[in-house]
Amino acid sequence: MSRSLDRFGAILIVCLCVIWGFNQVFAKLALADIGPIAQTGVRSGIGALCVIFYAAAFRRRVFAIDGTEAAGVLVGVLFTAEFVTLYESLRWITVARATVFIYAAPFFVALGSVLFLPDERLRPIQWAGLAVAFAGVGVGLAGRSPGAGSLFGDLLALIAAVFWAATTVLIKATPLRHSDPLKVLLYQIGVATLITLPAAWLIGEPMSAHPSGMTIAALLWQGAAVVGVSYTLWFWMLRRYAVAELSAFTFLTPLVGVAGGALVFGDRLTPVVALALALVLAGLALVNWPRKSLAV
Repeated sequence: MSRSLDRFGAILIVCLCVIWGFNQVFAKLALADIGPIAQTGVRSGIGALCVIFYAAAFRRRVFAIDGTEAAGVLVGVLFTAEFVTLYESLRWITVARATVFIYAAPFFVALGSVLFLPDERLRPIQWAGLAVAFAGVGVGLAGRSPGAGSLFGDLLALIAAVFWAATTVLIKATPLRHSDPLKVLLYQIGVATLITLPAAWLIGEPMSAHPSGMTIAALLWQGAAVVGVSYTLWFWMLRRYAVAELSAFTFLTPLVGVAGGALVFGDRLTPVVALALALVLAGLALVNWPRKSLAV
């Protein structure tokens, strides 16, 4: 049975949000030496090794044939498309703008749920949240300032959000929803590794033969810390603590991402980006508003 979030859990979820928030920062740093396709493959491969080690150590049956294979492969393809598109967007726009658009994903999850998950009906407050989040995306697209990047980069980050949402909806709509979360994660990063590394080689994606120490550190951070450790800890926390309390903390992630972009790359938090981020976060808060707090 899920328990209320204690001090240890609160500290841990804040640490995870910081790790996730800096993901785009490290990805942009690594783009100097390794392209978005190969970078997706390398981080996924490192993460897969960590997850397989953990699964073996705790005897999790992640390789058992259970009828989820087709859905698992499709989820892996969507996951791959999400990160390749997101990392490509970082070539064109700032981390702050990419963060605003990628965290519009729950907006698309809610829309996908209406279309493909008829049992998950949206309440009026959630529809209001969708409208607010959509307004935030619109403000972000319309209000580009000089030096912030191109419309092409904005659209790439937004497409990445759509792929993220499609992954989430597919997991909910298929037998994967009953699978071990660790197995679902392994489907995603395993398929990403198998697709992207050969693809990067086939298309001749530029990659430095002598990557810098910063690039190597960024790849190790993404693969081991983000994919291998933080995702595994997140699934452990989902089993231990109340989901609603954990979700409330995850709103820290985009804020950390924007702050990380300003700290590392000097991204300016323009009024337009600040307004877009505020609207997206407000919309997400309304979409995820707990039912019990609405009771009169």
